[in-house]
Amino acid sequence: MVVNYRKVDAALAAALDEDRDPDERALIVFVHTNHPPDASAAFLLDKLGINPATSARQIFTATLSPRAVSELSDQPWVRALKLSSKLHLLKKK
Repeated sequence: MVVNYRKVDAALAAALDEDRDPDERALIVFVHTNHPPDASAAFLLDKLGINPATSARQIFTATLSPRAVSELSDQPWVRALKLSSKLHLLKKK
């Protein structure tokens, strides 16, 4: 598995370095593209479980495996991949 780390943020790079099953979909990722996906890009996004139905978008969210992140990082139309941070509820005082 070869990842293009120039397209991956630090948090995602650290998560990829953890010892985990490369096919386990456990990483919630933002996929930033250079332009709305064309037919071949939409096909790959769909294959990875990302719904490219709104073709005007350039940012997609998905729960991906390390192998899928690696595959996306190698695509010329992918600008960046960023790990989603965990949100916490605010407590009322």
